[in-house]
Amino acid sequence: MKNNEFNIMSNIRIIEKLKAELLCIIGDFFKLLARGSNVAQDAILECISGAIIVLYLLGERLGYSYISVDENMKKKLKLGITEDDVLEKQGKDLSKLYSHIKGRN
Repeated sequence: MKNNEFNIMSNIRIIEKLKAELLCIIGDFFKLLARGSNVAQDAILECISGAIIVLYLLGERLGYSYISVDENMKKKLKLGITEDDVLEKQGKDLSKLYSHIKGRN
């Protein structure tokens, strides 16, 4: 097997592993939310941060840099802000997230 073919196969395995990990995290997240208010807040935070990490890594493996993901998120947030999305109307959630992402670059 050529080195290039090995790299492609390795990359495919990693992508599949990341996809499976994301599904497990989302499943755990929904189970935690279904339990109600007695859920440990740390467990929910672990799921949220874990999903974000896996999505960034998956994006990178698929050829999207972390910067391009951030830029695309900012673009989508701006659109939601200008179109007065429900989340924006009720609590300026999109503006807050946009400011956070913009501030870390």
